[in-house]
Amino acid sequence: MTDAADPALPGGPAPAPPPVPDSPGTPVNPPPPPQHWFADVLASDGGVVRLGPITPEDAPALERFHSRLSDRTRYLRYFGPYPRMTPKDLWRTTHVDYHDRVGLVIELGEDIIGVGRYEYLAERTGPRAAEVAFVVADEHQGRGLGSILLEHLAGAAAEHDIESFVAEVLAENNGMVQVFRDAGYQVQRSRDGSVLHLEFDIDPSEALQSVRDSRERASEARSVGNLLAPKSVAVIGATPSTSRVGGAVLANLLSGAYQGPVFPVSRTRRAVRGVRAYPTVREVPDEVDLAVIAVPAAEIGSVLDDCMAKGVKGLVVLTAGFSETGPSGHTAERELLEAVRAHGMRVVGPSALGIANTDPEVALNATLAPVLPGRGRIGFFCQSGPLGAAILGEAAARQLGLSTFVSAGNRADVSGNDLLQYWDSDPGTDVVLLYLETFGNPRKFSRIARRVARTKPIVAVSSGRNVVRIEGEHDLDRSLVRNLFAQAGIIQVDSITELFDCAMLLAYQPLPAGPRLAVIGNSAALNWLAVDAARNEGLVAGDPTHLGPQAGPGDYLTAVAAAVTDTAVDAVIVIYSPPVPTAVAAFAEAIRAGAHTGPDTPVLTTFVADQGMPNLLATRGEGGMLERGSIPSYGDPERAARALARVRRYADWRTRPASPIARPGGVDTARARELVARWHAEAAHWLSDLEAAELLGCYGIRVVEFREARDADDAVAAAEELGFPVAAKATGEIWRNRPDLTGVRLDLWRPDEVRRAHTELAEISGNPVHIQRMATKGLGCGFRVQDDPSFGSVISFGLSGTIIDLLGDRVYRALPLTEAESAELIDAPRAAPLLSGTVRGRDIGKPVDRAALAELAQRISALCDDLPEVRELQCEPIMASPDGAAVLYARVRIGPEPNRFDIGPRRMV
Repeated sequence: MTDAADPALPGGPAPAPPPVPDSPGTPVNPPPPPQHWFADVLASDGGVVRLGPITPEDAPALERFHSRLSDRTRYLRYFGPYPRMTPKDLWRTTHVDYHDRVGLVIELGEDIIGVGRYEYLAERTGPRAAEVAFVVADEHQGRGLGSILLEHLAGAAAEHDIESFVAEVLAENNGMVQVFRDAGYQVQRSRDGSVLHLEFDIDPSEALQSVRDSRERASEARSVGNLLAPKSVAVIGATPSTSRVGGAVLANLLSGAYQGPVFPVSRTRRAVRGVRAYPTVREVPDEVDLAVIAVPAAEIGSVLDDCMAKGVKGLVVLTAGFSETGPSGHTAERELLEAVRAHGMRVVGPSALGIANTDPEVALNATLAPVLPGRGRIGFFCQSGPLGAAILGEAAARQLGLSTFVSAGNRADVSGNDLLQYWDSDPGTDVVLLYLETFGNPRKFSRIARRVARTKPIVAVSSGRNVVRIEGEHDLDRSLVRNLFAQAGIIQVDSITELFDCAMLLAYQPLPAGPRLAVIGNSAALNWLAVDAARNEGLVAGDPTHLGPQAGPGDYLTAVAAAVTDTAVDAVIVIYSPPVPTAVAAFAEAIRAGAHTGPDTPVLTTFVADQGMPNLLATRGEGGMLERGSIPSYGDPERAARALARVRRYADWRTRPASPIARPGGVDTARARELVARWHAEAAHWLSDLEAAELLGCYGIRVVEFREARDADDAVAAAEELGFPVAAKATGEIWRNRPDLTGVRLDLWRPDEVRRAHTELAEISGNPVHIQRMATKGLGCGFRVQDDPSFGSVISFGLSGTIIDLLGDRVYRALPLTEAESAELIDAPRAAPLLSGTVRGRDIGKPVDRAALAELAQRISALCDDLPEVRELQCEPIMASPDGAAVLYARVRIGPEPNRFDIGPRRMV
C-alpha cells in the first residue's frame, strides 16, 4: 500500500449540502457522544493515538486538519481539488446522530490526524448498509491509522445493525482496496470507468478477528521494542549520588556499556558524573527516545510538559507516590496516563524499578538494581520494585541469564500482556518469567499466553497465599487461577525459588518426552528422597541407581550415559554429595560428558548442594554466555523433582494438538436468541425453571421432563402423563441440592404417594411442586458457568456431595471449550476416578458414560459462547450412568451483555 493510499477513501465530488439548519439527517443539537467509543489505540509503529466520536467542538481542529492535507491526498479522498471545507460541510461533518451517521477522529495532542465516517444508505433495499470513508494526515500515513478507523467504524455500525459497508474508490488508488483486504474483509468490487465500487460485510468473522489479533500483536510488540531499544536516553532528576534514585539509574546507564547517548537533566548542575547536563529535556540538542523520570511526584506535571514538547517516545517513571498511596494518588496516576497517551507516548511505572536489555547492540540498564544478570535468553516481567531488585540479585547469583527485564511498578500502562506480545516475536527470548501481583486484562492475558506457550514456556508466580487480586475487581480463588493458567499452558509456581528452579531447566535443558525418571547418586538417602518426591508429583520413577559413597568419576560417566541413551528413560536426576571434602571438577566433567551422549534427555543435578548453574556444569558460548546443554543444580533433590514435574506437565500440554472449538450438532441458535430477546431485561434476573429448560433445549440439553403442580390433583395428573415412577421436588432456592433431601420424594409409584408427597412439600415450601420423571440411578455431578468480570465465562465441573463441596474439588476452564478440553474437564477433578468405576484397582461399579458428560460440556460451552446475555448457568444435579447423563435441574440467569473490549476493535485498556 502506498503512503497516499492509506488514508484515501472515496467520496467523489460531493454536491453542495443544503443550508445548515435544513440538512437532512443533521441534528442541530447532537446527542452526547457514546463514551465507550473513546479509545487509546496503538498504531503499527507502536505509538499511541487517541480515537473518539466527532463532536461540534472539533470543527476548528477539523478545518486545520483539512487545510494541511496535500493536494494528492485531497484528490484521492474527494476526487477533486477541494482545497477548503465550506461551513456547510464542516457543520454536516461534525453534527452527527451517532446512529445512522457516525464520525470518528484520531487525535495526537491537540491535533486531529485522521477522520472516518459512515452514513446509512436508507434508499438501499435488503440488509442495512452504509457508505464509509476516511482520510489520514499525510505525515501519519503508513502507520495503519486507516485500518484502525475502519475497525472502530465497523464496531459502531454493528451496534446499530448495519451489516455491510460500501465505498467508491478511484481506480488508480489500488492501495485502498488492499486496506480493506488487509483488515480481513472479503471485498466485492466492480468498475465504472475510473471509479471502483467496493462492498463488504462487516460481520466479525473468525478470520477478521485473527487479522485484528495479528495487528494488535505486531503493534504492541513494536511499542515495547521501542522502549527496550531506545537510541537515546535522558535521565530527568539526575544526581551524582548513587544513594538517590536519579543517581543510581544514571550510574547504571553509564557503567553498563549502553550504546546510545545518555543525557542527564538537572536544574542545578551543569554536569553529572562528568556528562554534560541540561536544565530541562527540551534543551537537549538531540532527539530523546526514552526519558527516565526520577523527580518527586509533585514535579511530574512540568516534566511531562517538557517531554511532550520534546517528542519523547516513551517514559520510565521511577517516582513513587501514586496509586499505591490511596485515592488521591490513584487520581494523579490516571491523569499521568491520560496526558502521556494523549501525546503518543507509553509509560513504564510509576514506582517502577526500571527496564533492561542485555543485547550487546543495546546494553541498556535503566534500572535501580545494583546487580544485573548477564546475557541470556529469558525475559522477565514483574511489578514490585523492591522485590524486583531482589529477584535480579538471585537471578545473577544463579547465573540465570536474561534477555530483557521490565519492572512495571504500578503498571499504569505497560503490562505483562504487552511484554508477552513482544517476547512472542523476539528471537532473543526462549523462556518467559512473570511475577504478577494484579491482572489488568486477564481475558486478554489468557488468550495471548495460550498462543505464546505453544512455542515459548511461560512460568508465573502470583503473590498472595489464597487469592489473586484483579485490577478493579474481586479476589479470585487461587484454584480457579491455577486451572485457567494450566488451560493456557502456563506453568504456575508458588514462590520465587520455584520460579527459578523451573527457569533453569527450561532455559538450558530439553523438554522431557514423558514421565519416566531415572535417579542416579552416591547417597542412598538422597536417592530415595528424589524418587519419593518424583512419585508424589506424578512422575514414574523406578528404584534409584545407587553408586555408593566410593563411586568415582568413571562410575558417574557410565551410569549417566547409560540412562540418557535408554529409550525407557525420559529424564535423569543426578545426585553428587561428596562423603568427604574432595576435588569435584572431575565429577562435574563426568556428569557433563555423560549427559551430552543423549542430548534429547533432560538432566538435572543436586551437585554438592549448590543451586543455580555451577561453572563446572556450564556450557558457554560467545562472550561467555550460557548455552543450552548447561546442567542446572538444585539445593536438594525434592526441588529438582518438583521442577521436573511442572515442566513435564507443560511439555505434555504443548504436545497436544490444537483442538477446534467444540460445536456440537442439533443446535437451534436462532430460536435461542429469539427466546433471550423476549425474556431480556435491563437488570440481570433468573429465568423460571420452565424457561431455563426451554432455552437449554435449543442446544440439545434435555432437562429430565417435569411438570409444575399447583395442587395435588395437578401432581397426580402430571405423574400419569409422565409415567410412573416419578419424583416430587419442592421448589425454591433453599430446597435445591440439600444433602438431607428434605425437599425431595423419590420413586413414587402410585397416585396416593404422589398426592401425599405434594401435600407435604407444598406445605413446607409454599411454592409449586415439580413432578419429574425418575432418571436412571447414577453418580451425581454438576456443571456451573459463571460470567467472571475478569476472565469472562468460566465453566466448572465436579461431583456432587457435601464432602466434595467442602474439599472444593471443582475444576475450572475458560469458555469456549475446545473438543479436547471438554473431555479433559471431566477427568480433572480428584474424585474423577469414581466415574470410571475403579478406584486404586478396586471395582466399585460400572463406568459412567464420560463421553455424554463431555458432550454436555460442549453444548453448555456453545450456548454461553453464542449468548453473552447468559451470565450464569447451573446444571446440577446430573445423574451420570452407563446409559448417559441426565440433567435433573437447571438454572439460567440472563442480563445485559457485558462489555468485552478485548474481542472488539483494538484498544488499550
